[in-house]
Amino acid sequence: MPSIHETRQLPYSAEQMFDLVADVGRYAEFLPWVAATRVKSDSEHEMVADMLVGFKNLREKFTSRVEKVRPERVQVHYLDGPMRDLDNIWLFRPLGENACEVDFSVNFSFRNALFEKLAGQYVDRAFRKMVAAFEARAADLYGSSNSSATSAA
Repeated sequence: MPSIHETRQLPYSAEQMFDLVADVGRYAEFLPWVAATRVKSDSEHEMVADMLVGFKNLREKFTSRVEKVRPERVQVHYLDGPMRDLDNIWLFRPLGENACEVDFSVNFSFRNALFEKLAGQYVDRAFRKMVAAFEARAADLYGSSNSSATSAA
């Protein structure tokens, strides 16, 4: 099962990054390949949402359950869609008042072994583009007065 893991130190509070990641309904505004999202249910601790992702003419819908533990963790559990499994977790650790460490990991497997092999060739590039989109969104929402984000992958 392919997996990716990255740790970043960002000039935003853990609360700010938690809010950004937990706002699944706005992902289509800034994440590449996300065409639409629909939040089916949402509470303080859990959300169920559909996400339509696509590239060119290929579109697929995923349904996930999102566990939220403010401001420490957002964990996504795959419920339905074209894959066998897709789970990711975001951990937010404060590094002072206006900085935090974001630890992100994703594990996935396709029902089709050929798709999994093909995806494995592109997943690193796609993952980095997605991480950059979250960082750019944080700068748009919270300002970029301190652009000293560092990676510890």
